[in-house]
Amino acid sequence: MIHGPGYKGNLNLLFNVVKKGIPYPLGAFENKRAFTSIDNLSFIITRLIEKEITSGTYNVADDEPLSTNELIASMAETLKKPNRTWKLNKTFLQFCAKAGTLLHLPLNTARLQKLTESYVVSNEKLKQALGITRMPVSARDGLRRTVESFRK
Repeated sequence: MIHGPGYKGNLNLLFNVVKKGIPYPLGAFENKRAFTSIDNLSFIITRLIEKEITSGTYNVADDEPLSTNELIASMAETLKKPNRTWKLNKTFLQFCAKAGTLLHLPLNTARLQKLTESYVVSNEKLKQALGITRMPVSARDGLRRTVESFRK
């Protein structure tokens, strides 16, 4: 996911959940997601214009993947709101999701899997090709900038 000021996607939806103080009930699931701040994407594009690299497939991502729980905690901290992450029993939530599938409810097995699965990619190949060891903006700092833009 690429994020930055003005971003209107799922991260903004999660921001509104935190802002309104709505509890996040899926805290028992530990997932990791790769993100890319617009600052890091701009840096990569500039470097690719300046430097010729071998053709291939490269993953663009911040150096550190973040979990949904970490995202919520960071958003709550930025907003100076309490972190309302609930760690409900996984088996109970999976049962509820199965019932949701049968009853055509918003929480169903497909949505639960999508919300709790990990999706992490490595940016090492790209960094080696560009001759860098770290992306210029950390995942947490990039996220903080995005969240602060939502506040405005």
